[in-house]
Amino acid sequence: MYAYSYTPSRKRVFIPRVIAFIVLLATGSCSSDDSYTPPAPVMQVKLATNTTLGLGDYLVDKDGRTLYFFANDSATVNTCVSAGCKALWPTFFAGISAQTLGKGLDINDFDTIGTGASMQLAYKGRPLYYYAPVTNGTNTPEAAGQVLGEGVGNNWFVAKPDYTITLTNAQLVGADGNKYDSTLALILNNSKTRYLTDARGITLYAFTVDKQNTSNCTSAGCLGTWPVYVMDKVVVPSYLNKADFTVITHPSGSKQLAYKGWPLYYYIGDNMTMGLNKGVSISYPRWPVVVRSRAAAPAP
Repeated sequence: MYAYSYTPSRKRVFIPRVIAFIVLLATGSCSSDDSYTPPAPVMQVKLATNTTLGLGDYLVDKDGRTLYFFANDSATVNTCVSAGCKALWPTFFAGISAQTLGKGLDINDFDTIGTGASMQLAYKGRPLYYYAPVTNGTNTPEAAGQVLGEGVGNNWFVAKPDYTITLTNAQLVGADGNKYDSTLALILNNSKTRYLTDARGITLYAFTVDKQNTSNCTSAGCLGTWPVYVMDKVVVPSYLNKADFTVITHPSGSKQLAYKGWPLYYYIGDNMTMGLNKGVSISYPRWPVVVRSRAAAPAP
């Protein structure tokens, strides 16, 4: 009887102590640290501000190093492929999300191109690069805050979120499949033209029968084929003179951007696709792309 009564006695004492010990561990392990805050995400792409060149806001990486676009990239493809170009303009890539983009940037404006070690981030269709000029015989990346690559070769420009005009340097190929130069002359060999595009690289055209700050493309048929570039702000790369642009009111009531008095239009046949410039082959009245050297529009 004694052995029988002793065993339950030990159980009655031992079990509550184990439970109490477990409860003590559970409650004590979190009672002293219930205010943990996860670290803030690293901003992989953000905006910096430069007033020296009148750049305003522009894109930088997490360390504040400037990002650039290349006007020769007429589509979302890296055309800086020679060894010299790649050394001078290293590609930029970072894994991003809406939480790792700085204020004022939209995740929908970014794309990733390439694969593996060739992955690169693109912004509004333009692949992004750093600038690494040669210093003492070695390509040395710019320090944070430097914008020395702006305007290099008239093809490299600081990436900005608010451009209303950008530039593309590419071969003109009409809807007829033929090659053209900036004068709209047929050519056989390649000859790139540097011309005005919108913020996403969509080609802009002038109408040769327009007058100074006056659009003569007013019929439904004309506007259906040549939509107005509706824009009321002027933000341009340093290659262009901001004073050459004006905001006019199209007869339809829309605000329209004009260059040297020439109202600007899209061509429906380009299907709002970066790098296409099919409108150059449309017969008289002609619709040329707009180059910096274009003469001012005639007075009304």
